[in-house]
Amino acid sequence: MAPNGVNGVVHDDEGIDYADIESKYQVEYDEGLDNILIVDGVPVIDKSKLEKLLQKIAKDFSRKGCPIKPENITVPWDDAKGKSKGYIFIEFKNADDATRALATMNGHPFDAKHTFLINRFTDFERYMNMDETYHEPPPEEYKPKEHLRAWLADPQGRDQYATYRGDEVEIHWHGKPSQCEVAFSKLNWTDLYISWSPMGTYLATLHRQGVRLWGGPSWEPVQRFAHPLVKLIDFSPNEQYLVTWSYDPIVVREGAEQGPQYFSPEDEGNNIAVWDIKTGHLLRTFPSVYPEGDEAKKQMQWPALKWSPDDKFVARVTPGQQISVYELPGMHLQGKKSIKIEGVIDFEWRPIGDKDREEMEKENKPAANGAPAKVKKVRENMLAYWTPEVQNQPARVTLMNFPGREILRQKNLFNVTECKLYWQNQGDFLCVKVDRHTKTKKSIFCNLEIFRVREKDFPVEIVELKDAVTDFSWEPKGERFALISSNDPNLGNPGPGITIKTEVSFYQLDRSKGDFKLLKTLAGRTSNTVRWSPRGRHVVLATVGSSSKSELEFWDLDFNMDETRRESAPWGTGIQHLGTADHYALTDAEWDPSGRYLATSASAWRHTLENGYAIWDFRGQELEKHILDRFKQFLWRPRPPTLLTKEQQRQIRRNLKEYSRVFDEEDAAEESNVSAELIAHRKRLVDEWNAWRQRCKEELAEERRKRGMKAEPAKKAPEEEEQEEIEVWVDEVIEQTEEVVE
Repeated sequence: MAPNGVNGVVHDDEGIDYADIESKYQVEYDEGLDNILIVDGVPVIDKSKLEKLLQKIAKDFSRKGCPIKPENITVPWDDAKGKSKGYIFIEFKNADDATRALATMNGHPFDAKHTFLINRFTDFERYMNMDETYHEPPPEEYKPKEHLRAWLADPQGRDQYATYRGDEVEIHWHGKPSQCEVAFSKLNWTDLYISWSPMGTYLATLHRQGVRLWGGPSWEPVQRFAHPLVKLIDFSPNEQYLVTWSYDPIVVREGAEQGPQYFSPEDEGNNIAVWDIKTGHLLRTFPSVYPEGDEAKKQMQWPALKWSPDDKFVARVTPGQQISVYELPGMHLQGKKSIKIEGVIDFEWRPIGDKDREEMEKENKPAANGAPAKVKKVRENMLAYWTPEVQNQPARVTLMNFPGREILRQKNLFNVTECKLYWQNQGDFLCVKVDRHTKTKKSIFCNLEIFRVREKDFPVEIVELKDAVTDFSWEPKGERFALISSNDPNLGNPGPGITIKTEVSFYQLDRSKGDFKLLKTLAGRTSNTVRWSPRGRHVVLATVGSSSKSELEFWDLDFNMDETRRESAPWGTGIQHLGTADHYALTDAEWDPSGRYLATSASAWRHTLENGYAIWDFRGQELEKHILDRFKQFLWRPRPPTLLTKEQQRQIRRNLKEYSRVFDEEDAAEESNVSAELIAHRKRLVDEWNAWRQRCKEELAEERRKRGMKAEPAKKAPEEEEQEEIEVWVDEVIEQTEEVVE
């Protein structure tokens, strides 16, 4: 045998050959090129701009958590033209850093004309020698996705609501008593609370790691947003975007996941994040903004970002300085500058109403001869903001269109303590509730400045009130509003067990005079909350959050009033009290989307007295009530706007009797089935009773025989035996007529 180490053969001290084992388990060092990326979409430059370009690229990568230096970048050159070729090579420390940079920066906009498109260097070698012969892939089995709005196709047309009790969240169907059932339930579904999106498509749950969205009949997860310790969320009106907020500033720890769905080092220290719901990508983050003044009284305004009704813009106010409006989805500052407004306190976007949608449809409707419609000027959004009194300058309310930034109307105000902006949901009116102080500043009274937005020059009506207004609410799709006022000396500082005395007033626009006129005042109330039905007309006055009063008053503002009578009837005669109810220690009241039912609840987050919820009809009749320990939330599921045209809706109203006849027949059939089930149940009970009696008689006869006693007299013949009959009465209404006796 050759000596140790001779001729490349490996031996140990005893002369044993281990060469085959070492070759099998030899460690191969990675000398690949997986740490090199090729970045396309880079501007073509000459050598005079090279240093500036490399610094900009290195800065962009480093801001996104992928630190590189200019010397790590190689720029290929076209020597004939003296310019770069439009792509670069970047060398990272290891393959993991390259993978993180690929996930984070691929598709990153370098500037307005260039976007990074990134590939691995090794991918080019792999695909260069790939067989280019086309092989048809096997067809994948089609798996339909669940429709996120499948609940709208319920045959009974039922609504849904969600409840959160203890650690369990339940989704319920609500309809007739026989149709109420639990559709889905899950334990530990959320760590904080639940929330529906504005159109009911998604259910959001909050966790320590962030937010999750759920939907579809099986309630599978749809999207997630990684914002640790999130506390508040807000959806955009059309469910395209989501805003999240956490009290704890964003911190990106070393080794944290990187990519378009995660925070990067440039987001550190911020609290507010904007997300794209469909992709789950993070769009931008912001720091929290607090109003100027006493540190102890600082409170962040929520929602911190306010959406335009078409989801095209989102804006935030820097109190006392400016309103910043950002375009979506890029989240770039619109016009590259904010709206500088000295002293600005608050603003609100004007909602888009049905009239606006009809006008937009007409503008975009093709011509009768089939020619395309002429594209008219894009309809602009509108926002309203107010500024306080500064030195000799009065307080002011301003209407501005956007993005044109043209001031449409301004109104000066004097002796102003505070303003609140209330848009009617169709955008027809803007009410500015102005809290004014007397010259001595010892008492507060209120004025309502109401802008009629759809009329020329935006005329303003003033409603003067002597007392402070504690709640204001427009009627949905209507020209009425309700307000609660009070001159109670305890207002603003109520002690325990003290209930504030209030007055409730209803106002309506008088078309003949063009101003708002008082319909009715309800004095001596304790109501502190107004809840209009989503359909208008019906309203509930509630005493919420009180430990001594918990009344509910149900009112109809058009009782027995059709269009003809409404025009000729005396002012305010249609207001009718429908009923009064009580829900002890209620904390919330909410109408369902149809406007037929009201839900009230007592949340354990506010107190521990008879927690639970109740459901009432629009007349104040209690339909169901549930007392549940550790009950926290009740939320009706919203519905999206109808897809029916105005003409289709009018056709349904005209033929309402035909539709109602079908529903009446279904109700009668259901009642008939219930009656048949009741009769069968009673018959079964009677049969069981007779069988038990016969069994007892036989046992008694057997016992007598064993004791030697005489048996009972022989039974009479069936025709002679006295029969015991049990009659079952069933009432059936054959016909019902109503006659009016004059």
